[in-house]
Amino acid sequence: MTQQNTEERPVIAAAIVVHEGRVLMVRRRVSEGQLSWQFPAGEVEPGESREDAAVRETQEETGLTVKAVRLLGERVHPATGRLMSYTACEVIGGHAHIADTDELAELEWVTHAEIPQYVPYGLFEPVQEHLEAALTR
Repeated sequence: MTQQNTEERPVIAAAIVVHEGRVLMVRRRVSEGQLSWQFPAGEVEPGESREDAAVRETQEETGLTVKAVRLLGERVHPATGRLMSYTACEVIGGHAHIADTDELAELEWVTHAEIPQYVPYGLFEPVQEHLEAALTR
């Protein structure tokens, strides 16, 4: 009989950062399957809320200081099988740049019309709805 790993993998918290009519996207050095461009994200640490993790990961990866506005939703990502949490965030300070050069290769502020070029497989519906409202005003 083989022993099963009963330890769950940590939730991944993603930050949906909208600023001046664009959304922040990053390209990881190591892609997860077809996921090349994505939102700043990382594992939720023990005792940390999903919203706090999204804020922390954005700071660590991009140097940008953001605050969580609201949790948009959660799902098991169809491409990675990881439990994902998505939090809408707003910029409160700093300048976005590649702060974590080990993890990130590129960073872009993307318009609503450009999103399909970066994420051709589509977005999680609550994220899509949030971006349509935030980017098409």
